[in-house]
Parts: sequence; C-alpha cells; structure tokens
Amino acid sequence: MFTGIVTDVGRVRSVRETNRDRRYEIETTYDVAGVDMGASISHAGCCLTVVEKGEGWFAVEVSHETLSKTTLDRWQEGHRVNLERAARLGDEMGGHIVSGHVDGVGEVLSIEPDGGSHRIRIRAPRPLHRLIAPKGSIAVEGVSLTVNEVEDDVFGVNIIPHTFEVTTLGELAPGYKVNLEIDMLARYLARWQETA
Repeated sequence: MFTGIVTDVGRVRSVRETNRDRRYEIETTYDVAGVDMGASISHAGCCLTVVEKGEGWFAVEVSHETLSKTTLDRWQEGHRVNLERAARLGDEMGGHIVSGHVDGVGEVLSIEPDGGSHRIRIRAPRPLHRLIAPKGSIAVEGVSLTVNEVEDDVFGVNIIPHTFEVTTLGELAPGYKVNLEIDMLARYLARWQETA
C-alpha cells in the first residue's frame, strides 16, 4: 500500500526485453542498501517488485499485462519516474490509500497556470470516468490529488507549486498519457453495485 506522496523521482537507466518480461533499471537517490529484495515500490503509480539492486539503482521486471494497461510500455532510457516506497504501519497518511494498481490510462487535455498553481484537465477512459467524483481522491502518475471538478469523462485537478516542482507532473503537456488510480472506496462500491 502507498499514500500517493512521491519520495523520489528516479530515472530509467536501461530497458531490456527478457525471455519472460521487460526489465527496467531505475536510478534513485534512495539508500538502496535499505531496500529489500522483493520490496514493493510505486513507479508512476504502478506497484513493482525489486528483483535486483546495486549502488544507486534497482531493477524491476514488468509483465505484458502491466505494459498493456499502463504507460510503462512507453518508458525509454532517461525517462523520469515518480517513486514511492511502500507505507509502513504507523507512517503518516499524507495523501490517501493507494494500492499501486493502475485502473486506466488518461490523456492530459490542458495545463493552465492558476496563481502559483497549475490546473490540469485529464480525460479518463470510459467507463472509469463514472467512478471519479468532485472532491474525491485520485492518483495521477502515483501522485495523490483531489478532484476539483468532473464534466462527463473529463476531470480537473489543481497542482500546487511544490508538487509541480518535485514530481514529474511539471513535465506533462497536452496529449501526454498518465496512469490513473481511482479512490479505492469507489472501486469496491462499483463492484458491490454490479453484484447486488
């Protein structure tokens, strides 16, 4: 489990196809000695498992299923990635409960300055858009955000200057694809309604 509070922005240092999956090596400022083999780390909102590590880097392997459902298939060497280590019991919950399971890929429609902040409008895939509510929580590229408004399949979020500068959200532009994870409560409520 995660909170959607990014703790590092890593960089893809290598991409390699294996006989099973795709392998990414990620450069990080984390003290990798303190990262266990098999640890879960959120990568742009996608929970991945550490399979190897070295000085200042670690490796993850990504299945074809994950590549087909997220933006990870577009990653190349040099790509910057929001990272968050898994939450521990007793940690401060600064964002919201995030599972690291991407629900869909959205498209950035616009980014407009709003005082010192930025307003971003994103089109969510259907039927995921039905589960996004004003003042609800959403994770965009692994960042915990509050939904400002929703109009059909388009929602808006406000990014404060700090978040814009210390995550990859400041690098977005219209047309960019982003990983989305809806609020966990909305996910279970929708499933309950389907089966009731």
